[in-house]
Amino acid sequence: MDGTLIDGNGRVPAGLSQVVAQMREDGIVFTPASGRQLANLRAVLGHTVDDSPIIAESGALAVHGNEEIHSDTISAEDAATAVVTTRELASAGYDVGAVVACKRCAYIERSDPAFLAQARLYYEALEVVDDLMTVPLDEVLKVAVFDFDDVENGSSQALTAAVPNVQTAVSGLHWVDMTSPQASKGRALAALQARLGILPEQTAVFGDYLNDLDLYEHADLGFAMRNAHPGIHAAAAFTAPANTEDGVLRTVEELLRRSRPRN
Repeated sequence: MDGTLIDGNGRVPAGLSQVVAQMREDGIVFTPASGRQLANLRAVLGHTVDDSPIIAESGALAVHGNEEIHSDTISAEDAATAVVTTRELASAGYDVGAVVACKRCAYIERSDPAFLAQARLYYEALEVVDDLMTVPLDEVLKVAVFDFDDVENGSSQALTAAVPNVQTAVSGLHWVDMTSPQASKGRALAALQARLGILPEQTAVFGDYLNDLDLYEHADLGFAMRNAHPGIHAAAAFTAPANTEDGVLRTVEELLRRSRPRN
């Protein structure tokens, strides 16, 4: 989604619904895969995803309509450790805040306007609480930490060391996601492929950042956005134009054109 499908102004490309309609006509399944919350993806993409599978929370949750296809949660103990570590980093001078993402709602305790604005970009069902340790931690999909500085070279290293039982993945310049060691977009994609009877040779994926990496293990057509992290370019067989140039839509339109019989 971000850095891949969504443009540089945070908007969904205007032609998406038409392209998805063409895909459906050809029997092709459109599946957004994102670190975003399920409720947020449905709000942002609207009717375009009414009948689409969705991979949310960096692969910790996959649904098809109202059916949960796959989920991976982290333990209450690890979620609590992630929250405490984020607080300690903030006390040490890091400009950070945590989001505890559960299946139906996400929770935050930092409530200043700057952090709220960042959280609301990705979490539609969001509740501000006084203390994250008081929310139910038994069904946590992800603890995401936003760092107003460079997360990859900053707080992510401390979080990785403090919570070794979870998987820590940098999902952008400012976000780090802590999920189950088994959770990934690729694992969720594989679960959807198995449920829908879709093979890797029938699958195309697009990505831009490191939390997209294992998607490429499950698709023969792997595209790195031109603006992608070097690690994504190394994993992908092909390059698509940048997200600021509607790269996903342009590439999919070309794939559709090539797959249709010529008159």
